[in-house]
Amino acid sequence: MNAINRLAAVISLASLFPLAAHAADSKGTVEVVHWWTSGGEHAAVKVLQQQVEKDGFTWKDGAVAGGGGATAMTVLKSRSVAGNPPGVAQIKGPDIQEWATTGLLDPDTLKSVAESEHWDKLLSKTVADTMKYQGDYVAVPVDIHRVNWLWINPEAFKKAGIAKAPATLEELYAAADKLKAAGIIPIAHGGQPWQDATVFEDVVLSVMGADGFKKAFVDLDEKTLTGPKMAEVFTQLKKIKDYMDPDGAGQDWNLEAGKVIQGKAGMQFMGDWAKSEWTQAGKKAGTDYECVPFPGTAGSFTYNIDSLAVFKVKDKGSVAAAQDLAKIAMGKDFQEIFNKAKGSIPVRNDMDLSQFDSCAQASAKDFAEADKAGKLEPSMAHNMATTLAVQGAIFDVVTNFMSDKNADAADTAKKLGSAISAAK
Repeated sequence: MNAINRLAAVISLASLFPLAAHAADSKGTVEVVHWWTSGGEHAAVKVLQQQVEKDGFTWKDGAVAGGGGATAMTVLKSRSVAGNPPGVAQIKGPDIQEWATTGLLDPDTLKSVAESEHWDKLLSKTVADTMKYQGDYVAVPVDIHRVNWLWINPEAFKKAGIAKAPATLEELYAAADKLKAAGIIPIAHGGQPWQDATVFEDVVLSVMGADGFKKAFVDLDEKTLTGPKMAEVFTQLKKIKDYMDPDGAGQDWNLEAGKVIQGKAGMQFMGDWAKSEWTQAGKKAGTDYECVPFPGTAGSFTYNIDSLAVFKVKDKGSVAAAQDLAKIAMGKDFQEIFNKAKGSIPVRNDMDLSQFDSCAQASAKDFAEADKAGKLEPSMAHNMATTLAVQGAIFDVVTNFMSDKNADAADTAKKLGSAISAAK
């Protein structure tokens, strides 16, 4: 039984408690629980807050630090069981539907907004379906992130004598060797479970392709999870580990991004939220840094859609505030400002991206092409492919492997299959 189903089993307790009191305000208050807390992310979410407040509503910020959102989800579950959910919370992927089964999410709040603003026409079917439960929108998409990016400091590459960005794993290792010889950290990486899992899924896509990725993380196919190809994935992951920052244990991703920005490291594997850190540092895409697909994954697009789920609340002012937030979040002005600040691309399909940087334009082009070719892959590491219970099992196996220099690749593949079977 996964975490959300366990929540559903006790959610009837919520009726014994009053809903959260909302601050007295002439128009209404919306409390938003989220984990956008790094420098670039904080700047991005402030854009939404300011526009909501400009419309006369009060924004009650419920930011919970912790990359990947695990801490925020723990807080959200505790509050929901206690009958004190926020008006809006950052929830992603399959967990949107899982939360909806508890009866806590509110399709009525978004129905009129989605219809009047024509969301079905503005959104990719992949995005729209992720936001819906039983045909109705219960969450608002705010951005599309590409996860399988490689970020490069060109100056570091130049110092190491590297002529071009690596397009294959062998080219990656050759570049890493040259960076190491030049006294530069080859790969900036913080040793946190979600960061380990991000690199792991990149390697799965590189070694096993789009079909193997889907079988592993969406279908949870046992033969794929335990077979020789998965053993090869772990073999390559161990090799990559040898090039990672030796001081990266426990480091937040943005601190590791800073090492690439400063030229102390040459590369980082991270979703395009990393671009927000480069932007904050005053750096320009295509000049001060390069963004290319993780080696071996060109043509595929692992996606992470940030979204805000709307909870049922009795206060009419809070409902109105949530509807205002939804309109703003899907509006062209906000989509441009927010996604430029966050490093992502807009969810709307009618946006002019000529004012976006080269990385965003490349991401949007690749998203559209992958969507058409059936190669959009939901990120396992970022809550888009499977349940939190299964994701947690994968995190444990991968992190244990990354921390054990004597771990066997074939044995780890078998452990992965067993762990996922137990978590289903």
